[in-house]
Parts: sequence; C-alpha cells; structure tokens
Amino acid sequence: MAPASKSCLFCRIAGGEEPASFAWRDEHIVVFLDTHPLFRGHALVVPVAHHDTLTDLPVDAVAPLYSVVQRVAKAMVVLGADGTFVAQNNVVSQSVPHVHVHVVPRAKKDGLRGFFWPRVKYESDDERAGYATRLAHAMMTPAE
Repeated sequence: MAPASKSCLFCRIAGGEEPASFAWRDEHIVVFLDTHPLFRGHALVVPVAHHDTLTDLPVDAVAPLYSVVQRVAKAMVVLGADGTFVAQNNVVSQSVPHVHVHVVPRAKKDGLRGFFWPRVKYESDDERAGYATRLAHAMMTPAE
C-alpha cells in the first residue's frame, strides 16, 4: 500500500485527520460527500492508499475501487436519483492529486448539460451528513 501523504487532503480525510461526511469506509476505500457538489449527494470514491491518478493505481486495486463505485451508483436511488454521472479526472481538472471517482446523482431535466456544471450548496453540515447517512444505509442494503 502506498503511504499516506500528509500534504494530501484525501489522505488526511481517509486517515481521520480532516472532517468529512462518510457514506462508506473499509480498509481500502472511503466514500464521502463532495463539499462543493454538482447536486446534493455527490460522492467521491477514494482509495485509502495514495496514488495520484488512475494510471498510478496498481491493477489489482482497480476492481475493488470500481466495485464500490458501482455500489454507490446503485445506492443513489435513495436520494431520488433517476441515474448517475460517474467521472474521473486525471491531472487535468483533478483538483486533488489523489485518484478519486465522482458519483453524482442525476434526475431527468436536472439542468446538467455538456460541461456547464453549476454547483449547489448544502444548507448545513447536518444536511450533508443526512445525505451521507442515507447513502450509507442504502449501500448496506443487499441488492435485489
């Protein structure tokens, strides 16, 4: 496992040194809500081990990462999502140089089009925590 980087925000979040609204945590992957979401419930799926980009991630770590991405996408229905937008930037537009995948709840006619991506805000930290709790519960519910 790549050592955590004290200068990396996502390493500090995964290590519990920075606050976050977690929806999932295991020894390899954490899921927490983006603080500047496209839509409420916008989650980041992040490996605990530090790797800058997808191309730096060991091959044997890709499937575990994307199995959690898939689980988050399935769970988004509890937030009223009709579907999801799943995205990953590598270097360009990657605001934190630690591999991470965005899973964004989508609804028909939600206003997201092309690359015009307006951001929304949570009314409070409690509202964001509530979304994380709902998502966490849905991720623990067995798939039908």
